[in-house]
Amino acid sequence: MIPSIRYHSARQATTRTGVRFYHTRQVTKYLLIALLACLALPASADTVERVEPPFWWTDMAAEELQLMVHGRDIAGLEPRLDYPGVTLLGSETTDNDNYLFINLRLAPETEPGTLEIALQDGGETQAVIDYTLKARAAGSAGRRGFDSSDAIYLITPDRFANGDTANDSTADTREGADRDNPGGRHGGDIAGMREHLDYIADMGFTQVWPNPLVENDQSAYSYHGYSATDFYRIDPRFGSNDEFREFVGAARERDIGVIQDVVLNHIGSGHWWMRDLPAASWLNGDGTDEGEYTLTNHSRTTLVDPHASDSDRAAFVQGWFVDSMPDLNQRNPLLANYLVQNSVWWIEYAGLSGIRADTYAYSDGDFLQQWAARIHREYPDFNIVGEEWTRNPALVAHWQRGEDAQVSGGRLKSMMDFPLHYALREGLAREDSWDSGLTTLYESLANDFLYPQPQRLVIFGGNHDTSRLFSQLNDDPALFKMAVAYLATMRGIPQFFYGDEVLMESPKERNDGIVRSDFPGGWTGDERDAFSGKGLDQRQQQAQETVRRLFRWRRQAPVIHSGKLKHFSPRENTYVYFRYNDNDTVMVAINKGDEPYRLPAARFAEALGDNTAGVDVLTGKRHTLDQLEIPARDVLVLELD
Repeated sequence: MIPSIRYHSARQATTRTGVRFYHTRQVTKYLLIALLACLALPASADTVERVEPPFWWTDMAAEELQLMVHGRDIAGLEPRLDYPGVTLLGSETTDNDNYLFINLRLAPETEPGTLEIALQDGGETQAVIDYTLKARAAGSAGRRGFDSSDAIYLITPDRFANGDTANDSTADTREGADRDNPGGRHGGDIAGMREHLDYIADMGFTQVWPNPLVENDQSAYSYHGYSATDFYRIDPRFGSNDEFREFVGAARERDIGVIQDVVLNHIGSGHWWMRDLPAASWLNGDGTDEGEYTLTNHSRTTLVDPHASDSDRAAFVQGWFVDSMPDLNQRNPLLANYLVQNSVWWIEYAGLSGIRADTYAYSDGDFLQQWAARIHREYPDFNIVGEEWTRNPALVAHWQRGEDAQVSGGRLKSMMDFPLHYALREGLAREDSWDSGLTTLYESLANDFLYPQPQRLVIFGGNHDTSRLFSQLNDDPALFKMAVAYLATMRGIPQFFYGDEVLMESPKERNDGIVRSDFPGGWTGDERDAFSGKGLDQRQQQAQETVRRLFRWRRQAPVIHSGKLKHFSPRENTYVYFRYNDNDTVMVAINKGDEPYRLPAARFAEALGDNTAGVDVLTGKRHTLDQLEIPARDVLVLELD
């Protein structure tokens, strides 16, 4: 993905990238002079390899655009241009002569077209970059991000469905397919996800979050997507950039948005930068040789701890995860701007409805402020959810901003609600007592006073980094049903991990390769097919139907999207809460006990009001509230009259 680059001469040649070369007597003259003088001539421009972003759009809110040009000794060339509405603000170089950063301003009246940028040496044009300026899609700036009316389906693309076996291994990537290896590539791809969009919609989900799809050309363990080797290229084993954009469009036709998983903190050791770093300060640490960097201490509390040492705080943000994931130094303004523009580029190019930001707190705070503010400026109603993996609700709350507050300190509208994630699993799996079991669920919600917008938190029972929900609930279908009902009715934005709906299992201890196992039916020849239900046992069929009914109902339930929450302290292995607004009330009653439990209606009078009966969302059965009995080890979700 590189703009056309022309070199002035009498004859023309074309490379694999579409770059056209020209050679002149004038260039030869300068070359001879340089050789005779034993001077280093700026590189012949046929060494230009990349221009990123590969193209841009007119009518963006931010008028500034910075191009990163990469090629041998390219820094010695001077850019020149003449295009209505476009101003050359200058160029910047680093301590690496193979990079040139060109700063442009695109005025609001700039028209789409081909911008010719001449690269000159001593007034002589060595090359011309034909840079495309596109028109924005209608309504792009006003796109709606995901919110509490949505439900997210999280997919590990390599493990969901193999729609195109021809790209399982490719000639231009190092790791080939090996489905027998839990940590290898299994062949799932964009085509597979697209083939099953109808299944996702039928299950009631309105957003899809795939794990990262950009190129991860690592020698091994590359399927997960969190070790980027090219920020502007979809990994060819998943498909192409065009296929990704078409997938987003196909999802949109089904009223499904697509959330892109973005990694700002680190790259893969196989990234093309690692062969020629843009600057010595591009990474945290002095370089890539052993011993020249430190590992992160994972001490996330240092960012808010008033007593934390500067060295501990720096070690958290600037340390590497592992040696295969070089840590990016976003204090470098050129890198910071590169990452900001990359996120905006994907939103605009693919038509995204959201971003999930990986390892959010590990990035530089000032950079996160710049990044989030720029995206918000371009797309005021867009949404980003950040990952802060902690049990501590105060740390999660630190990163969330209020509805009316301006973006500051990198704060976002949405964060992953890890504290509630742990409370849900432990509250259901452990025995009930005054300080455990359902009490854990009840008390965890008291932390909502910390959050500016608890309804914007993303709640979940499991994801790609945790054990499977069913396994963590001791392979108990009754507890799983309670968890699904909770996720479908609790405040926040629910996220569901692919395969949990058919009770996929894993060890309780973290084992990524097993957690991210292949979805049944995603590969030709699979004995079971969860998309059609073929080969599923009764427990799996019932679990899948529970998920389908609850989330399809939730899609049309504004009281769940934005209603208030009132809950009552657990008693006798039961926990009851209500979602309500001016028009509707939903009652959720969980009974973990081994015996049916008759609810005392008088205790819940303040929430029941004048309601005397309700209909079970799952069964359609009508219940009278003054004689309401919750079956043993079951949950009721009642729409009250």
